[in-house]
Amino acid sequence: VQLVESGGGLAQPGGSLRLSCAVTGTIFEINFMGWHRQVPGKQRELVAGITNGDATIYLDSERGRFTISADNAQKMVYLQINNLKPEDTAVYYCNVRARTSRVNNYNSYWGQGTQVTVSS
Repeated sequence: VQLVESGGGLAQPGGSLRLSCAVTGTIFEINFMGWHRQVPGKQRELVAGITNGDATIYLDSERGRFTISADNAQKMVYLQINNLKPEDTAVYYCNVRARTSRVNNYNSYWGQGTQVTVSS
């Protein structure tokens, strides 16, 4: 199972970015997909998540600016970030909880991360 993020880069304050994550490999079922971010010296934190029932959760401080969505058929998850702020600068990681067969347990899988830098 591999996760590949894209869509990061340099953006200006007030702008928007859409991060994408493609999940490939043998997947029987995904029950959670999420986006985390990490800045140097701080712990990685969950900013948004979505279940296979389309229930969403958000970091309280980012609710309203961040929107997570998923295409389960295509095994894609997206994070829309609006009204970008310099403090959004971080490496953003995609994470899924999935199992590769009906009899296997769920495992957590991570992408390599995509850098988001917000600066004028």
